[in-house]
Amino acid sequence: MNKFMKKMATCMMTALVLCLMTGAVLAADADKVVKERAEIDELSAKALENLYEKVPSAERVIENCYAYATLSNTGIKLGILGDAHGRGLAVNNETGECLYMRMKEMGVGLGLGVKEYDLIFVIGTETAWNSFISGDIKFASSAEAAARDGVTGDSIEGASIAANGVWVYQVTKKGLTLDASIKGTKIYPDKKLNKYEEQEE
Repeated sequence: MNKFMKKMATCMMTALVLCLMTGAVLAADADKVVKERAEIDELSAKALENLYEKVPSAERVIENCYAYATLSNTGIKLGILGDAHGRGLAVNNETGECLYMRMKEMGVGLGLGVKEYDLIFVIGTETAWNSFISGDIKFASSAEAAARDGVTGDSIEGASIAANGVWVYQVTKKGLTLDASIKGTKIYPDKKLNKYEEQEE
């Protein structure tokens, strides 16, 4: 075998090894995505179950609203500054569209320790849905949201107005309803999980 043939053989072997490694990495990545999506699906189901136990009327609200979303949150509060993050699922009852979401919150509040809770959003309109899933929605305190929401200001038992056309239930893992502001919370689509969803289809 001459030098050229040896060089070609080496290149082909290198390419083959790279392809095998890439395939293994992609397979591992796909497995990780599938696992995380399953975890989020389970968290979403548990969040709704906990909510229905605390506020039975919420089941009818969730079934009949335009769309809803669940975010399961773990927040670490140190002193007056807090940092929280969460994962969840947004579901459009009208179109059947489902999107995996992420949440990031930088809040100010007293407390020390770890807070775990679920946020269940009721989304009343297509406009509110589009703002929610695009990550453009701006949350305010309940009082601020109620003051400027002239179209969908009806109250929902156990929920607070979070933005125009959006209400939120806040429930701890122990089933205790919270009355805390989510002002400053950022909710946005999980590009990796949703991209995988598109490829799978």
